[in-house]
Amino acid sequence: MTQRATQRPKDFKKPAHWTTDPAPAPAAPTQGDDPDGLSPTRYGDWVRKGIAVDF
Repeated sequence: MTQRATQRPKDFKKPAHWTTDPAPAPAAPTQGDDPDGLSPTRYGDWVRKGIAVDF
């Protein structure tokens, strides 16, 4: 098995756009207007003209 490199070569120069800052936290989900109170993405069914449609 080939050993994996754990350090960069000595002549490696980090690009200017690289950063060590952590990734930003994701935005909190927002609740949309749902007249029936049942989210189709949560329950898996979409209703069109009174008929449930699955994808």
